[in-house]
This record gives sequence, structure tokens and C-alpha cells, in this order.
Amino acid sequence: MKKLKIAILLIGLTPLLVHCKKDDDTTEEPIDDTSTYSSIQTRIWDQQCIGCHISGSSFATQSDLILTAGSSYDQLVNRAPNNAAALEDGLELVGTDGLESLYKSFLWEKINANDLEHFYSDHPFYGAIMPLGGEFLTNGELEFIRQWIINGAPEEGVVADLSLLEDESRYEASGFEALPPPEQGYQFHLGPFDVKANEDRELFYYEPLDNTEEIFINQVEISMAPGSHHFIFYTFDESLPTTITPEDRVIRDLYDESGNEIFLNLLPLQYHIFVSGTQWPTMNYHFPEGVALRLPANTGLDLNSHYANGSNEVIQGEVYGNLHTVPASEVVHVAENLQLNNQNLFLPAGQVTTVERTYWFNEKRYIFQLFSHAHEHMTDFRVYVQGGDRDGELVYISLDWEHPPILELDPPLEINQGEGLRLEVTYDNYEDRDLGFGLRSTDEMMILFGAYYTD
Repeated sequence: MKKLKIAILLIGLTPLLVHCKKDDDTTEEPIDDTSTYSSIQTRIWDQQCIGCHISGSSFATQSDLILTAGSSYDQLVNRAPNNAAALEDGLELVGTDGLESLYKSFLWEKINANDLEHFYSDHPFYGAIMPLGGEFLTNGELEFIRQWIINGAPEEGVVADLSLLEDESRYEASGFEALPPPEQGYQFHLGPFDVKANEDRELFYYEPLDNTEEIFINQVEISMAPGSHHFIFYTFDESLPTTITPEDRVIRDLYDESGNEIFLNLLPLQYHIFVSGTQWPTMNYHFPEGVALRLPANTGLDLNSHYANGSNEVIQGEVYGNLHTVPASEVVHVAENLQLNNQNLFLPAGQVTTVERTYWFNEKRYIFQLFSHAHEHMTDFRVYVQGGDRDGELVYISLDWEHPPILELDPPLEINQGEGLRLEVTYDNYEDRDLGFGLRSTDEMMILFGAYYTD
């Protein structure tokens, strides 16, 4: 399948932290796989990085980072970055707090090429994605390092499977383009449509599937032109009144030409059922093997695109979405969608406020996907297990409201009957007005999306 691609925003390419490839004539050290970190050293740092990050080099002096054997672990772990912007943002090179440390790691920001648009758009003073001047790390190398970090970044012990390194695919970037249609499934296309300067545009478009039998979805692809805040697939609850049922294949804007809400177009939203979506410019999500999302016969999807144009020019919004389907005979577990939405928000002007909300489950759930949704005042979004043997365990964190991480849990997170999830979200309301729940990016939200199955 063709890879999804996004455009590189070539800004701020000062090499504040540099990971150069090893010189071809450098004698290679023997591979040491006695621990996960020794494998990272011999298979990644020694091969890709120490051409620059070696004692005495100008790059090592500038970045204050040496990655040669015997020095690299102490240089990386529990150490502040030599980058003023990253330091001000509260990052460390690599921490030892597991999942939380992944999203506070300057190392991870610098090497995670799959999040390249976020890196260059939101962090213009972080320098360049590494290795500098060479190919990005492979997806296998990135996942191997990611596993090491989320398992506490130990110097000794094996915490990641070496077979991950067999994945030699890597991120490739180009401009926004149409997705190829799925071999089995449905393709959707919105736009192109105008988004006015310094304004939000959020619209809906109902697309009947004309399916005479139930269908099962096991893969979702989304590709959006630059400037998108989100794209979501919804269905409707059966209780949707016929009097407000949307017309087929007609764009419904939430705001009129003066920026006022269109009340009739708001009414159907309270009957929405989340199917899938993302804030990432591109997404290609595969459900776990044997798991698929069921859509009943004679259903339709309400396509929701939200663009937030902060520029002084009109931009063009456009979205492609693919839903891949599989035969019912291949489905072992039917996926259910998780949507925990706290609309009871009051954020006083000029204050930092932390909001907590706990959701209890009346059945055992196997959660295999989590991602957050909030707006521009959110600074910290955390999810903890509530109750049971894992009470208080952090299972999700996002420090980025625009491109929150999509956490894939394999094996799934098991939440027993009578247990739940606690959301703890911090907002910095730097405005001179109080804030509450709202649809615009200048309002706020507190939503945890995800997917799970039951016994």
C-alpha cells in the first residue's frame, strides 16, 4: 500500500542537536546485544550518529552531546538538553518515567520523523530532524528506541524485541495528495473548499453508504491538506429525529458569513456517535488482528472537517478518507468506540486550572487505542487507571493539543468491571475572558477518544 506523505515545512533548520551518520571508513564495532541499550548503541548510535557526536567535534561541542560507547548513556538519561527552546518547554533528553518521559523527550522529538510536520510547524527553534544530512531512522529503529524509553530507559536488561529492527521502512515526505482507493471498502473526499483568513471553518457532510448488509472496518486512512484542526467520521444514534436528519451529500457549515452559529446545523451534533478520526495531517491506523468496527446495514457517515486558519490569507481545505473492510468471518472481536466527553468546563481568565473527571465502566473492557482532544489552552492531558490493582497508573499523556499522540496498546489495557479511567487535564487560560466548552479552537474541550472490545 502506498505510504501516506505530508509536506515538510522548511523552517528553523539550525542544527542545535545533530546526529550525523558515521563515516564510511570508520571501523565498525562488533554488535553487542546483551541489553536493549547496548543494541541501541552498536546498531544505531555507532552506525548513524558518532560521525558527529564524538568528543572534540564541533557538533558535539555545540549540542553538548557525545554518543560514543561508554559515554552516551550518561550523556542522554536524566539530562537537560543544550537547547534553550526545549529547556524552556520543560523537555529532557531522555527521562526514566516511562510513557510520560516519551512525550517530554527532546531526543524523541529530534528523531521521530513520522511527526515531522508537527516538529517544524510548532518547534521552529528545536533545530532539524536527525540524523542531519542522511536518511531518517527506520520505523523499526524508532520503535525500538520508543520501547526502550517507555520501559524506563534502563542501561541494563532487555525491554524491546530485536525483531523490531527488521522493519526497514522509513518516513518519506512530499506534498498533500489524494489517497488511492481501498481495494475493499469506501473512499470519501471533501473539498477543496475555502477557509477565510484568521477564521475557523467547521463543516459536516452526510454520506450514505448504501450498504444492504453490515460491514466491518479494520483500517482507517485519512489525509488532510495543511491547516486542518481535525477530521472525524461520525454515525448517528437511532433516536435522531427525522425533522433534523441531514440531507445527503450537502455541506453544512457551523458558522454563517458573519461568524454566527447556524442553530439548525448544530442540532444533529448531539446525536453523533464517534467512528474514527485524527488531528494528524495523515493517519493510517490498522486495528489489531481479528478486531474490526461494525457498522449496521443501511447506515451513513457524517464527515466532519474543522480548519483553523491563523494566517492572513485564504487557504484551501481538502480531505481524503478511506475505510477498509474485511469479511465478517475474519472478525474475532467487534470493536466499540470510546468517547469520554466532559463539557462541564469553567476556566477563569488569567489562571492555570486543572480539571479532573472519572468515568466508571460496568463491564470489563480491553482498550487498544487512546487519544485526546482539546484546544489551544490545554498544556497537559493525562489519563490514569481508577480502581483495582493498577489504581493511579498513568496510561496516557499528551502535551500537544494540536497533534496529540495516538496510543496503540498491544496487548490491550484491561479495565475490569467497576474500575474506570480518570482524566486530569491542565489549561492555561492566558485570555482576559473566562473560557468554557465550545466548538471553536479558541474555546476549550476535554475529550478522550479510543477503541476497545469486551468479552
